[in-house]
Amino acid sequence: MADAMNTPSLLLVLHDVTPQSWADYQPFVEAVDALGEVPMTWLVVPDFHKHHHLDSHPVFRSVLTRRIELGDELALHGYYHCDDSPLTAHPRDWFMRRVYTHEGEFYSLSQPAALARLLAGIELFSRYHWPLEGFVAPAWLMSEGTRQALRQLPLSYTSDSQHLYRLPDFSRVNAPGLVWSARSTWRRGVSKIISAQRELRWQHAPVIRLGVHPVDLRHEFSRTYWLQTLERLLNNGRVPMTKARWLRTQSAQVGRAA
Repeated sequence: MADAMNTPSLLLVLHDVTPQSWADYQPFVEAVDALGEVPMTWLVVPDFHKHHHLDSHPVFRSVLTRRIELGDELALHGYYHCDDSPLTAHPRDWFMRRVYTHEGEFYSLSQPAALARLLAGIELFSRYHWPLEGFVAPAWLMSEGTRQALRQLPLSYTSDSQHLYRLPDFSRVNAPGLVWSARSTWRRGVSKIISAQRELRWQHAPVIRLGVHPVDLRHEFSRTYWLQTLERLLNNGRVPMTKARWLRTQSAQVGRAA
């Protein structure tokens, strides 16, 4: 553990994990496994777009259970991963929820509504005996009501694109992340340029997150990028960890310093 505390780390995070996205992820996961012991954090959606409830997919649930046994982490990633709340007349609300993304499920939820969905997700994890420490809102968008709800729950962390937040006090921990927009050729090209610049800027950062989405893996260009970047960072000596374990090493460092 001492080496893990003092060595730069990397966190490989798989977003939007659902029965539907497993076909995209399976070859990638197999390729990562072939590199050696690389623990991953899987952001699991209980009922993706209200059409892919995990209760109806026992084979996929067994995949997730096996990944925990191998040392991976499962985190709760929304509940439906779609924004089904009524729109307001505010222009920013319309932009964030219909232009920036249609999937900001927790962007506008009240505290009771957010708490109900979070509790439903926690109950599902408990039913399948999956340890749960983290929650990540779809598109990293959270209302104040969601924040209030998270303060009431036995979770350890949440995150946005560049930070992790310890719960319940939302203390911020820098954790810069690489993420792509891969839905078109030009977006993939721009994403690669931006990611190369950021990786150079963060070469001495204590941790770098690799945020992979299913759409990234449908294109050879982006799929190759993620595998090559992962291998390069491993060869540069970064220690792969799950998000929860990395946060524990940071807490241990703070305790030792005190």
